[in-house]
Formats: sequence, structure tokens, C-alpha cells
Amino acid sequence: MNANLETSPGLFAGYAGLPGIYDEMRPASGELRPHWNQFVSSLERLGRNELSLRWENARRILREHGVTYNVYGDPQGLDRPWELDMMPLLIPPDDWHKIEAGLMQRSRLFNLILADLYGLPIPGQIHLHLHAADLTRSSDGQWWVISDRTQAPSGAGYALENRIVLSRTFPEEFRNCQTQRLASFFSMHRDTLRGLAARNCDNPSVVLLTPGPHNETYFEHDYLARYLGFTLVEGGDLTVRDRKVFLKTLEGLRPIDVILRRVDDTFCDPLELRGDSVLGVPGLVEAVRAGNVTMANALGAGLIESAAFMAFLPGLCRHLLGEELKLPSLATWWCGQEKEKQYVIDNLDEIVVKPAFGSRLRQPFFGSRMGAEEREQLIASIRENPHRFVGQEQAALSTAPVWSNGAPEPRPLVLRTYITAAGDSFAVMPGGLTRISMDAAEIIVSMQKGGGSKDTWVLSDGPVNLISLLTPSGHPVRSGASSAELPSRVADNLFWLGRYTERLEGTLRLLRCIVARLLDESSADGSPELAALARMLVRLEMLPARFRERFPAKDLEQEILALLDKEDRAGSARQILNRVRGIVSVTRDRFSSDTWSILNKLNIDGRRGRRRGLADALDLLNIIIIDISAFSGMEMENMTRGLGWRFLEFGRRLERAARIVQWFRAGLCPEIQGGALLEPLLEISDSLMTYRRRYFAGVQLSSVLELLLLDEGNPRSLAFQLAALREHARHFPREADLFHENEERRVAALSAALRDGTGMILSQPAAAGALDLLLTHCLAELAALGHEFTNRYFSHTVASVS
Repeated sequence: MNANLETSPGLFAGYAGLPGIYDEMRPASGELRPHWNQFVSSLERLGRNELSLRWENARRILREHGVTYNVYGDPQGLDRPWELDMMPLLIPPDDWHKIEAGLMQRSRLFNLILADLYGLPIPGQIHLHLHAADLTRSSDGQWWVISDRTQAPSGAGYALENRIVLSRTFPEEFRNCQTQRLASFFSMHRDTLRGLAARNCDNPSVVLLTPGPHNETYFEHDYLARYLGFTLVEGGDLTVRDRKVFLKTLEGLRPIDVILRRVDDTFCDPLELRGDSVLGVPGLVEAVRAGNVTMANALGAGLIESAAFMAFLPGLCRHLLGEELKLPSLATWWCGQEKEKQYVIDNLDEIVVKPAFGSRLRQPFFGSRMGAEEREQLIASIRENPHRFVGQEQAALSTAPVWSNGAPEPRPLVLRTYITAAGDSFAVMPGGLTRISMDAAEIIVSMQKGGGSKDTWVLSDGPVNLISLLTPSGHPVRSGASSAELPSRVADNLFWLGRYTERLEGTLRLLRCIVARLLDESSADGSPELAALARMLVRLEMLPARFRERFPAKDLEQEILALLDKEDRAGSARQILNRVRGIVSVTRDRFSSDTWSILNKLNIDGRRGRRRGLADALDLLNIIIIDISAFSGMEMENMTRGLGWRFLEFGRRLERAARIVQWFRAGLCPEIQGGALLEPLLEISDSLMTYRRRYFAGVQLSSVLELLLLDEGNPRSLAFQLAALREHARHFPREADLFHENEERRVAALSAALRDGTGMILSQPAAAGALDLLLTHCLAELAALGHEFTNRYFSHTVASVS
């Protein structure tokens, strides 16, 4: 197919770059750049409808994977979806060879500068284990570096996720373009980090230190930890003892050899660095200084991010490497020099002024966009503190096609590339994270300002390396993390995830039972079941006391909708869902991608807009209950039977047991007469069909008690929960001087009391108050069990989400 602009009638016929700007796909002459021909031809053959279907599928994958980028102040908060354009950026082999050589030289140079500045011996003499450089092109096609990231570079995980989505969306195009794979880069990065261990060299312990789920790039912290096989930790998960770093686990302290940090260096240790930091580990700097743990990147590596260094890199390269700088930086003038300061002031219209240090904390000043008063204020600031400012040439960012409204349109881009230490050299990711502006007139490309991203395809001029991080068949497998590596903070949150998902399901089933009866035309305000359910909710403190008496169904409808939707309503489904969402955000590395997709769907379904009426509410209740059931099924089928699964299950079973008791106490109280709630109790407990199959008579109290309290074969019965709790307790960590099987004994005693008490009630149904006394005892014992359990196993030096 001829992709010439003048003859092609297809999707790309009307595409043209911006005047005076280098366009990655099509120059001003009109013909496609040669390395785009095959890809564009393939898209033309697919056609607009097929592209639309494929892209909708790609967006679905992103939603199911829960890919987010947290923008501070964004209305969507932690749920801001990751923006990925379906058009990749294509880079030809010749271009890439030059970029690769320039980036490797740049990393070598930065490592030497850091070694000279700090003069301290560190493992392997490597300060930069991961380096990122932002690139763009000038109008003549020259690649320039516009900034460097050496502190804790972000985006590599997003680049990997972009690749996974795009390669699934365009599998044939990806193969036919001979696109270089990314796995070899991550393999070298992982091996480099493992090789930094001073001890335990055969099986080093490496953790990824994250600031936590509120960080803007938390998704990729979790994503990379799982992909590389490292444990994801927060500062509170670690402790320093005798100048050594340990991970706090359920079975004690486990030594840590290497920390891949995503926390800025000044926040890493509140004792020696920022005293107000709650993200770091007290004593960490001393442990690093003693050589007992290795940090990647090394503490202090962020200094190289200072824009002032760019002005001196050509000279430093000649002095330290004896070479000319292969990949130039944007022209930069440090205002700490008199001549350079004056040049910046005199040419402010063509220059971008940036802070010389800490540039990420402040926005740049574009002289051409400033009014007279702003210009004078800026010039005064430069004259007063010239060393704090640099001037840089204003880059005219190159453009690439972005799919918008069914057609390609040019958008400015910045390509973030990644370099990892590899042995005694460096290696470059064959691709990177291409960031785009969503507005053709916007000259700042920023994810924080709503920008999007592209996958980056580096085309090969030879066979593609098919290396994978998966262990090949027949290759010896190194033992992985054991259950002992479960941090106590994670165990705490898994326990509460079990409790809150069960609490959410119980609340939804209860609300559904009422909504279904409100929608039943045969139900009136005086319906015995509806009145009994309302009184039950009053007893559960979910409805105001006035609903003990007669009430209009319309009033009850409004209250039920509030219990479903209102975030500030105590015990509402939305409030509980928010708790689930918060816990899931810090435990997602514990679930398979399929399980995570279900949890993400639960979050998406539950955060729909307010219900317009009971019919909408019933539809939503059915959907969310199915979501929770799907999660329960995936948890039972897919989670390894380690401590994490047991803590989640213990929380679930403890909550379900407490719910059963609470429902019986509230539903069988003296003020609710005539057994009006027996059938609703079976329905809420998802045991109505079981009851009908087993008992041919009508619903009777004795049969309901037998099924929901005593039947160990019914997964919804109290006896079943107690048996499960006792079994899990047998597998928890045991300390000879502390444990003494307390949980097992407590649960066994409660089971015996339930069996004996219920047996007496069934044999003497007229025993006044006996059932309520039994249920009160059960509830108290379950509460004591939960309290004892949490006190024994969870570290309270770290706040859990609960």
C-alpha cells in the first residue's frame, strides 16, 4: 500500500505535523517516514471500526488491571485511570543506536561525578543503579536531553504495562515491526540489584521501599515488585537493629540485604535526614554507612537532577571520560556565573527559567508568556539570588500522531528512557515511556497536568531477543519468598480485608432483602415481613428508632437508599466499600491479576452514581453481590495457602460468625412476633434453597436454628465458621512462651457452648430468654477472640487501614 499523503485515502490521509516542528511520523514533504510504512499500512487494512473495537478492549484491560496514576487534587483521587494512546511511538534502529550509546555514556559520566562528589566507598562503586533521561527532538531531528532523573526514577513499570496492553492490541503489527522486547532490561536490572548484597549472595533479600498507596506512582511500585520478585514494603515494615535492617514479619525479624527505594533520599531516615518524615526508617543511614544494607539508587544520587549540572556536562565529560558528550543537553546557562546570568536576563523571551536545585518542586517560568510585572519580579529574583536559577533554551517538542475522535492528530511528546547498571557497564531499555500532551498548543508535557502516554517501539534491524523473566523449562528454580516474609502490616490488612468484604456482603444481602420486598406490589406499609425487617435494622442501629412503629414505605425507601449510597452514613454499603477499597490498595501485590481484576470491578461497580430509585438499587445490589462472590471464589481457588490467605480467611470467618449471631439476636427479639423474620434470615444467609430441599414443612424456628447455628456442613452456619476458625488457628505462628493454643481452645469452648446451648433450646423451646443469652455469650466470645488475635499478631507501631 502506498502511504503517500496525496494518494492515500485512508485513516492517515489528512494527517500533517505542526509548522516548524519535527513530526515523528510524517515530515513536511508529505511521505511517511520509512519505518512507519508497515505499521500505518496495517492499521489502514484494519479500518476504523476494527481499531475502535480493539481500542475498547485495550481500555478494558487497563481498567481490569487497575492501572492508575494518582494526581494530587484530582477529583478522581486514587482512581484516576492511566491514559494510554493506541498509537505507539516508532523509533528506527539507526536512531536508537545513537540514543543508546549516548545514554550509556551519560550514566557512566553521572556515576563518576557522584563518586567524585561523595568520595565514599559503596558496593560495586555504583551510585546510579537506575537512571532516567527525558528526550525530545529539535526541528532538525536532533535528540536532546531536557532533564535527568537520578533520585528514584519513575515510569519503568508503566512502560512495561503499556507494552503488555499494546502488544495484545496489535499482536501481528508488533511482531511484523520486529519490535525489541523489554524483558532483558528488567532481567539485568533485577540481577544487578541482587548482586549488590554483601552477604546471602546466593539468595539475597531485596525489597522495594514505597512511600505508600497515596503516592502518585504507587501502581508501578506494586507492579514492579511483583514482576521482579521483590517484597513491597513501607517504612514501617522495616526496623534497624545493631546497624542492620530487618523486615518485621509474623515469624520474627528477617534481615534485608538490598533496598530498591522509591522514597526520596531526604525522607529515608527521620533520625539523620528529615525529622518530619514518616516514610523512612530510623537508623537506615547508619546501616547503609556500616555496609550492612545497600540502597539503590545510592543516597544522595538525586543531586545530579539539579539543572545547573547540565551547563557543565560537556566539560565534565571531556575531563572524566576523555570523550565528547554524545547526546547533548538543551543549552543551559547557570545564573551563578555573571556572563550567563546577564545572557538569561537579556534573552528572557526565548528562554525557560528553572530553579537550579529542586526543579521538580516548582514550575518553570516561560519568559514569552509573562507579563511585564511578572518579568520584572523574576529578573529581580535572579539578580538577588543568581545561583538559584538556570536558563534553558525553550525546546520545540517534536510531535507524534495521537488517536483522537477517530483520527490521528499531532501532539507534543517527551520520551523518558531508562538505563540500568549491568556488571561493570550500563544497559538501556529498548523503548521507554513516551509522554504526550493532550493539547497541541501545550508545551509542558506532564502526567500531573493530565497528559497521556504511549508505548515506545524500538524497531530492530535483526532478530529480536525473546528473553523472558519466566524460568525456562528444565532450569533449576531458586526457592522464592516463604510465608515468613509476610509483613505484619500486610497480615493486619488482609485480616481486615476479610472482615470488611464479609461485612459488605452481609450488608448488601440485608438491603437486597428489604428492597425486593419494597418493590413487591403485594407488600404494603403494614406488611409483617417488612415491618419486622425495619425493626431488625433498628436493633442493628442501621435505622432510626422511629421505625419500630408503623411507617410509610416511602420513608423506608429513602433510608435504604441512604444506607446504600451515603459515604458519611455509619454502616452504609458505600462506607464499607471505601474501607475495602483502601485496604485493597495496599495489598494488591498479594493477589493474582485475575483476582485483582475482580476487586477492581467491585470498586468500579460500587462507585457508580446515586441510585434514582429502588429498581436501580436492586440491580446494583445484585451486581456487587456477584462481584464479592467472584472474589471469594478466586480467593479460594487461586490464593496459595500461606499465612496471608489464612489471615484473610480468619477475618472473613470471624466476621461471618459475628454477623450470624447479630442477625439472630436482632431478628428474634421479643418485639418481633410470629416468626416473621425466619424466612428473611434464611434468605439473607443464602440458605433458603438449602432449607427448602432439606425440610418439606414450612419454615420453623427449630429447623432454622439447626441449619444456621449447628450444621457444620453449611458454609453459612455459625458452627461452620467456628470449625474454620479453629482449623486456621492451628496453622498460625506459634511462640512456645506466648501462644499455648489459646485461639484453638477458645474456639473449641465456644463450639461446645453453642452445641449444648442450642440442644437445650431445641429440646425445651419454651425456655424464656435462653436463645438470647446464648447468642449474647457467643457475640462476647467472638469479640474477645478478635481482640486477642489482633493484639497477638499485629504490629501497632504501624497504622493499619482498619
